[in-house]
Amino acid sequence: MSQASPTTPSRGPQRTLLLSLLACAGALVGCGPEPDLVIYVALDQVFSEELVNDFEAETGLNVRAEYDLEAQKTVGLVGRIIEEAKGGTRCDVFWNNEIAQTVHLEHLGLLQPYDSPSAADIPAEFRDPEFLWTGFAARARVLIVNTNLVQDPGKIRGMWDLHDPAWHGVCTVARPLTGTTLTHAAAMYETFGMEEADRYWRFIAEHQSESPPAVNVARSNGQVMTLVADGQLAWGWTDTDDFNVARLNGKPVMPIYPDQMEGPNGEPPMGTLLIPNTVCMIQDAPHPDNAKRFIDWVLRKEIEERLAHSRSAQIPVRASVDRPPHVRDNIHILKVDYDAVGRNMAAHTDHLRKMFLGE
Repeated sequence: MSQASPTTPSRGPQRTLLLSLLACAGALVGCGPEPDLVIYVALDQVFSEELVNDFEAETGLNVRAEYDLEAQKTVGLVGRIIEEAKGGTRCDVFWNNEIAQTVHLEHLGLLQPYDSPSAADIPAEFRDPEFLWTGFAARARVLIVNTNLVQDPGKIRGMWDLHDPAWHGVCTVARPLTGTTLTHAAAMYETFGMEEADRYWRFIAEHQSESPPAVNVARSNGQVMTLVADGQLAWGWTDTDDFNVARLNGKPVMPIYPDQMEGPNGEPPMGTLLIPNTVCMIQDAPHPDNAKRFIDWVLRKEIEERLAHSRSAQIPVRASVDRPPHVRDNIHILKVDYDAVGRNMAAHTDHLRKMFLGE
């Protein structure tokens, strides 16, 4: 021990220099050559990375794709785009797995228009009138049901069944602060009004201290799927892509497309929420020409078809695109003003954070 004292200080500067050199070398290896295109991707990496790699191989472009984390779904990348706009935009294209946060970026003035020829046959409701974003390859918000635990799935028909005392403690939803669950909640506020949407979400938030809570709050849609598929809970809200993963894994699950029944006086069905992917070019994109090339590529009918037939089972927004039998095309869709949802997204997020986190 007596010999260690004089030698330790002399190694300090050398060790610091060595660590610095290693860090620099790691940075050079990690960064590689300057990219021809930078894409931020919120669609699950397991579903989107293969497509990005195919685009890179077909075009010969050096693409840097940065993917979102499940726990931060969408809001993490959106926050980065907002922050980078203050000091130098890095991202060229944002491939979002939903629509509300994209419209939020539009209202912040962070998108630039591009009328892609590949989008000519996409229905108008999935395109921004000013061509700031385009929707494609949608998911539906469905109720995933464990058929071993729910003997009569027909008793689960709509969104309000989550409040039914018969299901106390055995149903679940992701915390509505990220991803499509946040989009879902924001759409409810815009579609049903403040009082009705608050009644829905406050019931869930205010019962969290109970054991078990009336509705279990999960971290993400993926966790909802796992809890139900593994039989820990009976049913809950998730997206069709998460359900399809459970289906392919042989789990005893089925989807219920909620609110497909007529009202008590013959009113049209309220409908299921449909959430398309969206793609957009960022304002001041460093590589605008290559950004347009990618947008043209990803909006092709062939890509929607691939996504429909993939594990993510995305729902084509074009009726003419081929899809497998398990990808439904006869759904009553909830009518939503997505412009209003995106415009008020920050306020909805703050409101829900206070409700669920007390912030």
